[in-house]
Amino acid sequence: MNEDSLWSWETAWDVLPDLLRGLVVTIEATVVGMVIASILGLFIALAMRAPTRWVRGPLRFVVDFIRMTPLLVQLVFVWLLLVDIPPLVIGFGVLGVHYATYMSEVYRAGIEAVPAGQWEAATALNLPKGRTWFAIILPQAIRKTLPGLGNYAVSMFKETPFLFAITVVEMYQAAQNFGANTFSYIEPLTMVGLLFLIVSYPTSLLVRRMEMRLA
Repeated sequence: MNEDSLWSWETAWDVLPDLLRGLVVTIEATVVGMVIASILGLFIALAMRAPTRWVRGPLRFVVDFIRMTPLLVQLVFVWLLLVDIPPLVIGFGVLGVHYATYMSEVYRAGIEAVPAGQWEAATALNLPKGRTWFAIILPQAIRKTLPGLGNYAVSMFKETPFLFAITVVEMYQAAQNFGANTFSYIEPLTMVGLLFLIVSYPTSLLVRRMEMRLA
């Protein structure tokens, strides 16, 4: 078997434009999903501190249910249920909700890490609850959660290939489509792996640096 049968640079260059278009979709899904997850996760973390169990109980059940079912199953189920909504929009929502359940725990840990003296000082100053949360507690808590949120952003980016199951043409699906048309799979799938590495590795380094600075 000659070298050309194992790898073709011409094929790699041919598939690159398709993969770059898929990369745009992948990054778009990650960014939008991350925004949804970050905001919704914070609301979940705050709601879990509600004084009544009638709020905490059902919310805990929903959060645990989402965590314990595979992302792929959730994507396909919602896609089949909401047939009139564009698949990419469904992908945004499912990714966001799925990761919000994990990010809520990151927020919870950040909130609990705020020193008790901060709460006591706010009470002593007779600050309103809203101002206590948004001016004192949340700025400190979110600062502590940034590395954890960054790690989940990288994880979400690496799980976007699951969007192929709902017909979204991200990088992996673009590679599969190219392979189906040309019967060449090694080059496109290898290029997909390299593009994931090129994007995710610097982000991982940034998150690690952030963890060291905030430690």
